[in-house]
Amino acid sequence: MADPDAHLLIVDDDERIRGLLQKFLIRNGFLVSAARDAAHARRILSGLDFDLIVLDVMMPGEDGISLTRGIRERSTTPILLLTARAETEDRIAGLEAGADDYLAKPFEPKELLLRINAILRRMPEQSAADSAPKYLSLGPIRYDTERGEMWRGDDLVRLTSTEIQLMKVFAAKPGIALSRSQLVEELGRDRGQSQERAVDVQITRLRRKLEDNPKQPRYLQTVRGAGYMLAPD
Repeated sequence: MADPDAHLLIVDDDERIRGLLQKFLIRNGFLVSAARDAAHARRILSGLDFDLIVLDVMMPGEDGISLTRGIRERSTTPILLLTARAETEDRIAGLEAGADDYLAKPFEPKELLLRINAILRRMPEQSAADSAPKYLSLGPIRYDTERGEMWRGDDLVRLTSTEIQLMKVFAAKPGIALSRSQLVEELGRDRGQSQERAVDVQITRLRRKLEDNPKQPRYLQTVRGAGYMLAPD
């Protein structure tokens, strides 16, 4: 069931599709705004915050992948890409740009709804506990396991919703190798080789935020034949 307070932004240059998606998502309990292109979306985003952005990749002018990169420079709002492209390389390009998930056109509206709700469920709830937070130390990084926040000194490291979920999974089992299939399941995604490749992309992006040398990771390690492991100090 949709969060009745969740506010979504739909960005698609096709007026018919944009309108249909907006009506469908409103009927399913969301607050929904819409933008006709990247420039319009940027203007809306400059004045409003959203819980999730549904973004078409193929648009005239600035495309969805470029807009995703721009959004990620200042925001961790979850992004779901809609793409007519079936090639794995194009989907990975979207994930590399900072998207949390993708859905290939044509799709069933119910599948879109399931993807949106899955992403929103991965977002951490704010803790109301008054007790002191518990941290994991990763060199210059400290990770607040209760709040799902990562800090480098006094600077908050921005994480996407998928990165937040990955850190939550790894932090719950430090020193234990988790396979790609386990991580796919923890992220609430369908099983399959393409989703396991998508996990590899997310791990690469997370390492860039965790590691001094992402190509020789110290804290988010690859365990040969087993998967990935978080190794805090």
